Amino acid sequence: MSREMHQENKIWTREFLAIFMYHFIIMFSMYISMVTIGSFVIDNYNASASTAGLVASIFIVGVLIGRALTGQQINTVGAKHLLYIGTVMFFATYSLYFIEGGLALLIITRFLNGFATGLISTALNTLATISVPENRRGEGISYFSLSFVVGSAIGPFLGFFMMGIMPYNMMLLIIAVAVLLVAFTIPMIRTNNIKYPSKPTLKEFKVIDRQVLPMGVSIFFMGLAYAAILSFLNLFAKEADLVTAASFFFIVYAISITFTRPFTGKLMDNRGANIILYPAFILMAIGFYMLGGATTGWVLLTASVLIGLGYGNFQSIAQTVCVNIATRENVGLATSTFFIMMEIGLGFGPAFLGLLVPSFGYGGVYQLLVLSILLAMGIYFIVYGRHESRSRQQSNHAR
Repeated sequence: MSREMHQENKIWTREFLAIFMYHFIIMFSMYISMVTIGSFVIDNYNASASTAGLVASIFIVGVLIGRALTGQQINTVGAKHLLYIGTVMFFATYSLYFIEGGLALLIITRFLNGFATGLISTALNTLATISVPENRRGEGISYFSLSFVVGSAIGPFLGFFMMGIMPYNMMLLIIAVAVLLVAFTIPMIRTNNIKYPSKPTLKEFKVIDRQVLPMGVSIFFMGLAYAAILSFLNLFAKEADLVTAASFFFIVYAISITFTRPFTGKLMDNRGANIILYPAFILMAIGFYMLGGATTGWVLLTASVLIGLGYGNFQSIAQTVCVNIATRENVGLATSTFFIMMEIGLGFGPAFLGLLVPSFGYGGVYQLLVLSILLAMGIYFIVYGRHESRSRQQSNHAR
């Protein structure tokens, strides 16, 4: 292979590294605030647990709306331009955290900062998808999605640690500096997506890609299940006296994914999604069943490994499937659709699942969610899995 061909087929370029690091830090900042803001609100505003939950989850609503409104607009303004807009908006809204305006201002701030985060994440995911060689797309997205996985694991872990040693505003300032440092790498990103010459009319405006939506239903049910991990793990751990083990849950979860990503992405490119996704569904279902019945730390952490292998690999491979289903010019919209469906499950799932806790308990809810995972697997089989060999043949013929 010539040097020129090697460079064209390379994933870890300087550009891809800049995109990866920015997304890692923005996900880190998102999750560190998600897990700490509730305690801050209760301690400083004497708020109820439900109000604290609203302040935390309103951020996800902002992210969701940000993705929904920019999924197609990204084809008009361009992903890189949208990244600049989102970055400026992020710092403008983030500064509101340092203004004392009561609980109402804090809720507004969380929503607007979530909206800006949605813009940034959509732009970065689109740029990452098109910056990798098309014949290594599955591998490239698998690597890139580690920025989300590691950020969502280290964020909660360091968030709890920093809250114990410094004032909340100091923690917010450290996060702002971290985001500012990676924002300076934007000029290193030279790629951009295909842009339409004119803006879509109101009639043409799309929030989701219709071709991707059936797959999105499977993604929703997987997000619904994982929402129970984000929302109830600490409460379940306190109830089961497993707090120490639970504090390492996301670290073990991230490690299990990190060790599998180098070959699952390659496997996706060479053999297709089925060989990874069906085992991922089954491993996640077993992990949830084990978690629901956990009475010892090693059972809980074993469950975290299985859930990491399941949900962690599902995320990257399902995103690749969505991009492969969509037309080339709709990569941004397909990426946005993937995250919208996942975040509907993550954002609104806790409210629904919380209604089940009085009847089933936290452990019972985890075991009940095995049904959600199996339903997601069934939907995947119907809308994509059973057709994959034919789709791959058509794709290879087109190339």
